[in-house]
Amino acid sequence: MKKPLIAIPSFPGSNGEVDNLRVLKRCGFDCFVFRWNDSLEKLQGVDGYFFGAGFSYEDRGRSGMVAARDPLFSFMRDEAERGKVIIGNCNGAQVLIESGLIPLGDGLRLCLAHNAIRAKDGTSTATGFLSEWVWITPTCKRDRCATSNWSGTLHIPIAHGEGRFVTRDPDLIQELQKDDQIAFQYSNAQGTVSPDTPVTPNGSMLGIAGICNRAGNVVCLMPHPERTTNGDPYFLSVRRWIEERLSVERSIPQPLSPSDRIRAGTFHFPPSTPQRAPMPIELFIDTIITNNEERTVEQAVRRIEPSIRLKQYRYVGLRSDRTVELLSSFSFFNPHKDIAYVRQHGEMRKWDARRKSLEPTSKDILAGISLLRRDEPDVLALSIGTGAETGVCYDCRDVTEEKLLKKEVCEVFCNPHASTLERIVPL
Repeated sequence: MKKPLIAIPSFPGSNGEVDNLRVLKRCGFDCFVFRWNDSLEKLQGVDGYFFGAGFSYEDRGRSGMVAARDPLFSFMRDEAERGKVIIGNCNGAQVLIESGLIPLGDGLRLCLAHNAIRAKDGTSTATGFLSEWVWITPTCKRDRCATSNWSGTLHIPIAHGEGRFVTRDPDLIQELQKDDQIAFQYSNAQGTVSPDTPVTPNGSMLGIAGICNRAGNVVCLMPHPERTTNGDPYFLSVRRWIEERLSVERSIPQPLSPSDRIRAGTFHFPPSTPQRAPMPIELFIDTIITNNEERTVEQAVRRIEPSIRLKQYRYVGLRSDRTVELLSSFSFFNPHKDIAYVRQHGEMRKWDARRKSLEPTSKDILAGISLLRRDEPDVLALSIGTGAETGVCYDCRDVTEEKLLKKEVCEVFCNPHASTLERIVPL
């Protein structure tokens, strides 16, 4: 029997191709790297796909968001329905979650959010980027998905800043448990699962490390089995899955019916984005240099609404006046590359870094429909102090409110399972 053929899709910022090629060849595959802008003709005869590590599009907007909205994913959805194996590790997992291919294949159901440990009092503490070794164990049946045909534990590394599985849909978690889609969880060396630190280092709900789709052919995993020979059982399982399917057609469950979708989850993006009450003092920080994140997010939105123009600001809301203190701190505000505007008492003024004072401005920086995304936990606000709120402001122009607030557009700006999206009141 010929070796299974795996394509390794690569986006700008992907960096794991060498690791991916090495482990796949070692585990008995033929494989090649497929650039995001290559012709789809190169994918003829492929048995599966491995979306690997890296920082696709430099994690602009949020990890995996831009790559997941690449035209390639229209083709990936067709391949998933055909039963092709699609694996995503680390950034690949983020991309698959954001694409909606997993867990149910019908939209954005989860978020791989910023790492954070939740304390007993309900508060969250951000952990930042994690680079360490963890143990995982399969918690689904051995034949449940393409990567689970092994037993015991794997000792493998993690390297991510956004790897916390979280959802605001309690019905979804119940559905994943009922359907045995929670494929891997963090454990100790003996295989005992725990959602608590240090076993689960990133605060992931239920200690989830990886999940599969309903058919078992699409899998996402946050740790890196490809970076050590310890992870070979994971890839040998994929080879067995594909070889069995090539020899005897594997039964693929049918897509969810409309009634199943209702039962599987009732959480939906708000039909109207709520209006945000202004804080006493609000800072909008622009950049003098080209804002690459702004341009990349704009391009992602333009795939849905081609006419939109986007302006992005860093937002800080304050309950007490700390404007001079913050804007005089070089670690917070760099006058060589930033411009700060301050809104107070209904008036917008510009920060003069040389005089360390606020000056009148005629520039209307919120000229369009302005949306504010706030992530949970609010990491920057914790560093600023009590009463602060921070986020990213998107001032959206040349687009109607009806088109801007469509679900698929809002999901570019915000994953609703770990963030909120609000309208900023104009002047």
